[in-house]
Amino acid sequence: MPPLLLASASPRRRQFLLEMGFDFRVLRVHNVVEKRREDEAPESFAVRLAREKARAAAGSVPGTVVLAADTVVVVGDEVLGKPSDDADFRRMMALLSGRTHEVITGVAARVVGGETHEVAVRSRVTFHPLTDEQIAWYWASGEPRDKAGGYAVQGRGGAFVASVEGSPSNVVGLPLAETLALLEKAGLRPPWLDPRLRP
Repeated sequence: MPPLLLASASPRRRQFLLEMGFDFRVLRVHNVVEKRREDEAPESFAVRLAREKARAAAGSVPGTVVLAADTVVVVGDEVLGKPSDDADFRRMMALLSGRTHEVITGVAARVVGGETHEVAVRSRVTFHPLTDEQIAWYWASGEPRDKAGGYAVQGRGGAFVASVEGSPSNVVGLPLAETLALLEKAGLRPPWLDPRLRP
């Protein structure tokens, strides 16, 4: 199979690929500005960032598949990034408390010297109403500081989640079924068809 490069520092994305049995290298991408353009739809924003990260990480070896993703949290018309400080985090939690929001992940699989395959996946997440004590406890844990929307469903933030509609892995940051389909389009066999990866 072609070599696979993951253009992401996310430990959960890395873990998902490991659990699927893929061999890959990880490259952190630093030169992509994660700023939403004026009037840019959240879905377009997430896909564009994934595409730009894949392009920035692409090397010179033809046939290499570069996988990149970007996840955004959307409440109404607002896209929530990572909280800048305690006050910003509390504002985010006030928006999410007792409400349903969307988590959108854009995924791009770029074949060096070839095509780029893209997808956007949406999930709906509903939070329980949150108390001031819960919010203060969560911020003190340190977990929300580098998370889009200020929470991690796979961590302590999962205590706030009442329900998830759609792909649970999308909420974590990489929709598995859709990502595997993209990788197959890019020339990588799914793990269940690769004899090297069978248990």
